[in-house]
Amino acid sequence: MDLVPALEEPLKKVLGPATAKVMAEHLGLHSVGDLLHHYPRRYEERGQLTHLADLPMDEHVTVVAQVADARLHTFASAKAPRGKGQRLEVTITDGSGRLQLVFFGNGVHKPHKELLPGTRAMFAGKVSLFNRRLQLAHPAYELLRGDPDGAAESVETWAGALIPIYPATAKLESWKIGKAVQTVLPSAQEAVDPLPDSLREGRGLVPLPEALLKIHRPHTKADIADAHSRLKWDEAFVLQVALARRRHADAQLPAVPRRPAPDGLLTAFDARLPFTLTDGQQKVSKEIFDDLATEHPMHRLLQGEVGSGKTMVALRAMLAVVDAGGQAAMLAPTEVLAQQHHRSIVEMMGELAEGGMLGGSEHATKVVLLTGSMGAAARRQALLDLVTGEAGIVIGTHALIEDKVQFHDLGLVVVDEQHRFGVEQRDALRGKGKQPPHLLVMTATPIPRTVAMTVFGDLETSVLDQLPAGRSPIASHVVPAADKPHFLARAWERVREEVENGHQAYVVCPRIGDEEDDPKKQKKSAEDEAEKRPPLAVLDVADQLTKGPLQGLRVEVLHGRMHPDDKDAVMRRFAAGETHVLVATTVIEVGVNVPNATAMVIMDADRFGVSQLHQLRGRVGRGSAAGLCLLVTEMPEASAARQRLNAVASTLDGFELSRIDLEQRREGDVLGQAQSGARTSLRVLAVIEDEEIITEAREEAVTLVAADPELTGLPGLRTALDALLDEEREQYLEKG
Repeated sequence: MDLVPALEEPLKKVLGPATAKVMAEHLGLHSVGDLLHHYPRRYEERGQLTHLADLPMDEHVTVVAQVADARLHTFASAKAPRGKGQRLEVTITDGSGRLQLVFFGNGVHKPHKELLPGTRAMFAGKVSLFNRRLQLAHPAYELLRGDPDGAAESVETWAGALIPIYPATAKLESWKIGKAVQTVLPSAQEAVDPLPDSLREGRGLVPLPEALLKIHRPHTKADIADAHSRLKWDEAFVLQVALARRRHADAQLPAVPRRPAPDGLLTAFDARLPFTLTDGQQKVSKEIFDDLATEHPMHRLLQGEVGSGKTMVALRAMLAVVDAGGQAAMLAPTEVLAQQHHRSIVEMMGELAEGGMLGGSEHATKVVLLTGSMGAAARRQALLDLVTGEAGIVIGTHALIEDKVQFHDLGLVVVDEQHRFGVEQRDALRGKGKQPPHLLVMTATPIPRTVAMTVFGDLETSVLDQLPAGRSPIASHVVPAADKPHFLARAWERVREEVENGHQAYVVCPRIGDEEDDPKKQKKSAEDEAEKRPPLAVLDVADQLTKGPLQGLRVEVLHGRMHPDDKDAVMRRFAAGETHVLVATTVIEVGVNVPNATAMVIMDADRFGVSQLHQLRGRVGRGSAAGLCLLVTEMPEASAARQRLNAVASTLDGFELSRIDLEQRREGDVLGQAQSGARTSLRVLAVIEDEEIITEAREEAVTLVAADPELTGLPGLRTALDALLDEEREQYLEKG
């Protein structure tokens, strides 16, 4: 039996083909249900008008205002040489500001008759600038409380004191969407409620049909609030049920429990450590070891500030698995990182990494590296060591996921920097074990708790929030190069001082600078030059520094387009202290560890995101000397970009910064980045503000799924889940 025929009805049957086509193409709305879930962005009150004073440029806006005056001008033009050209200029006001409307040619007759002073109407169009004044050219409009004949219809359509303003497009104004919604609104009665009755009643939420009615036709602000709180619950709950079911299904999978041998590799490694683990590292290690000892695969997200010792925690988990007779694989997002992890792990392990070699310890294992650019012989040997089980630990890039790679007994997969690594790759790697391996995902991007619940909701979370002993504080300052050029000169002096004191420095730029000379691009940039120069480039900056302020210092460059061997050689020279200053792109953002580097200058810092700046900054102050990070920008003091940089300079707390980042950008971007776009289905739920709802929805979802994993008694919830998963699957396939 089909449960929701009314909501599945295609819009072209209900609204007519032309409107339906625009809705499908421009707004992605195909069925009656889609349209009912296209919620108003805001509401205008009849008695109050939009703030004309703060209209955004170049955007389609809908405003409600009153005509102050209207003037018809005639003029001569090429088309109307006898002065018969007509232009109607209408000024509208809302008390906060005035806005000019302009109509030309044949389009002036109707508005000239209708837009008389004192008339109130809704106007929609694109805001442009003409003679330094904001204007709407040829706006569409809808009279409010129009002439007596049409009044009933117009008041009826805009029932209630609140006028819904919908996300609209140039092809379809807000009120046309509103009229279409009125047409399908009766079908809302047939909406099947995804929330279990007990949950809905327990929390005093209105039923779904009522919520849909109230969001589209509110009579009071309380109606809107009721509708919002109900619809937020739907989104949070359906999403959390989907995640809880995924966790539940994963928990049913079998895994080999991995308990470290009492006096094995792990014990020998701990005995070598020149320091003791922080309380945080011990607590998180215990959570991980408890998970590894169970018969179901661990799925854990390890969040830690840059430099909080995540690699150490992950390495100990890998050693525990090797002790228990299994193998561990660590996946890094780039070759530079894979090589670096390999180098630092081999260094940390010393003779314990020399399994099968003379001088290796009795507990030792082999640690191999596997990347796409390795030579054939080295690659063949690495593959052989994996399939025979000779290598207990392998570190590599996506090359590890290829079909050819086979393991003797894969027990644990550690993924570095999850947001560069999708669910599908996790699954591919999971298929490499005889049984699903345990999974530990590491990220240095601090993620607010609720985002972690929404984006990584299928993982349990551990947080490392203490810095290991011996880490130094980092001083950060904004360098306003345009307002105060002498600050920039001083920045280069500071770099020289650090080098004179025996330290090293990074200079980070947004671009490489050897991009192909595309004539089209060149032409464009010449026109743009006045407004926006292209971002600074590594090759240009390195050249200017060696000839200018850093003359005489050893300066090298590092970027993603270099050959892997060259990158590695540059990194080795820098790590060995042979190079004073490394001018690089963000390839150094993750995981590069040179304790002697104490200063970082980030050029065009406003071109980077908040969390990216925080990541980059984490590369300095890794040793005993204090770190210095200079954020160079040409943005004016009042700009949002400058405020963002001031925020980064003012705190070293990554969680605080990630909140700022989220509040400044839309969640969609953050969630999209984090999970390759699979979670931007949020319409009314705001991840930061609605922390409480998400937390409660997660608890409810866990209880429900534990009691009834198949959701047998809840057909409405199953339908909503299918819709959400279809949407995710579509996005997942599009990413393909």
